[in-house]
Amino acid sequence: MAVFSSAFVPLLKQLSIYFELSKWRVTSLMLITAWVGMELAATESIPINTIFFTLLGIGLIASAAGSLNHLLDIQLDRLMARTERRPLPQGKISQIHVLLFGLIIGVLGTILLRQFSNSLTMLLSLASLFGYAIIYTLFLKRVTTQNIVIGGLAGASPPLLGWTSVTSTIDPGGLLLVLIIFTWTPPHFWSLAIARHNDYIKSKLPILPVTHGIPFAKFQILLYIALLSTVTMLPFCIGMSGIFYLIGVTLLNTGFLVAAIHLLKQTKGSAAIKTFHYSNFYLLMLFACLLMDHSLMRSI
Repeated sequence: MAVFSSAFVPLLKQLSIYFELSKWRVTSLMLITAWVGMELAATESIPINTIFFTLLGIGLIASAAGSLNHLLDIQLDRLMARTERRPLPQGKISQIHVLLFGLIIGVLGTILLRQFSNSLTMLLSLASLFGYAIIYTLFLKRVTTQNIVIGGLAGASPPLLGWTSVTSTIDPGGLLLVLIIFTWTPPHFWSLAIARHNDYIKSKLPILPVTHGIPFAKFQILLYIALLSTVTMLPFCIGMSGIFYLIGVTLLNTGFLVAAIHLLKQTKGSAAIKTFHYSNFYLLMLFACLLMDHSLMRSI
């Protein structure tokens, strides 16, 4: 038993490093939105192997993008308390191993999407990888206060990837799902940037709360959430979703607006981190409402 334990524990530690490189928490949320995109686009049941391998392919490419982000941001990560304990700054893994890991899983994801999905989904996934790992990480993040707004497009693509994997076309419904996440991203990230304000000052990145001040960023968060509350009504307005979704999204939007107003009045960082955590809950529950509403509409 002792021999088994001595071999098993290091393996678990090594696996945990690769999971962290893949940004598995973010990737998991992305895969949920991709799955919902698949289900909303489908007019009949999707074979389970298609769902599994398509999501696996999308997940591997997203994980490759996360790994490359770790590699390209190593110097920034060393400056920030939030990221200084990541594998690369801690020297838990070499840069060449991270690069090889990212390339290998990126190629595997590409092969899976080509085999079990379609070329459009594969190309859009690779475009998202390039947009996040290269355009956003190397350029947008460092040169403009609108970095997260413009760069958010890459992170908003998963539901469209799920949609195109079923339809092989880019349709308004899939683009609407992208618009929802695109609008959600700025208040989500700026809340974190306010909570970790000192970190971002050290990084010298042109993040909105640093360049324009926390009060201005809080007001922008409120404006974006108001816009998001309008955008998320569109699935009901165009008949894509029904009354169950309408009730759910109304409650979620009310909670988000209350959180933003509370953040606007507060000076403590705890209010910002609570808004950030609620934003994660918000997106998860919104897509859950979309999926449940779709299931109810199909069963009627």
